[in-house]
Amino acid sequence: MFAALLLASTASAEASNLNFLKDTPMSYIKKRDMDSIKSALVEVLNTKNDGETTRWINEGTGNSVKIDAAMTPESTSHEGEKTCRRVSVVLSAKGQSMNLHPNFCGTGRTDWTLQQR
Repeated sequence: MFAALLLASTASAEASNLNFLKDTPMSYIKKRDMDSIKSALVEVLNTKNDGETTRWINEGTGNSVKIDAAMTPESTSHEGEKTCRRVSVVLSAKGQSMNLHPNFCGTGRTDWTLQQR
C-alpha cells in the first residue's frame, strides 16, 4: 500500500533518470524502514482522528540514515461499509523533506488499499 506509493516513485525516478529525486528521503528508505513505516501507517489509519499527528522514526531498522515521518489523517469519508482516509505524510532525511498525500480505502483494520487518483 504505502510501500507501493514509495516504491513506484523511486522506481520511476530511476527509470526516468530523474536525478533531482536522488537525495530525497525516499532514496534512503530500505526494506526494514518500509516495513516499519507501513505498520505505523496502518496504526494511524486504524486509530487516529483527523488532525492527530503521529511521529515515526526509523530507529532500530539498521539504516545508518535517520529518517522520520509525521503522519496525519486529513479527512475521513464513508461509503457503505468502505472507509476512505486521506493522510498527510511528511518524510524527512538528511535535511530534506517531502510531502505526500495518499488516499487509502478499506473495509476492515488490515485491508487498506492505496487509491489511484
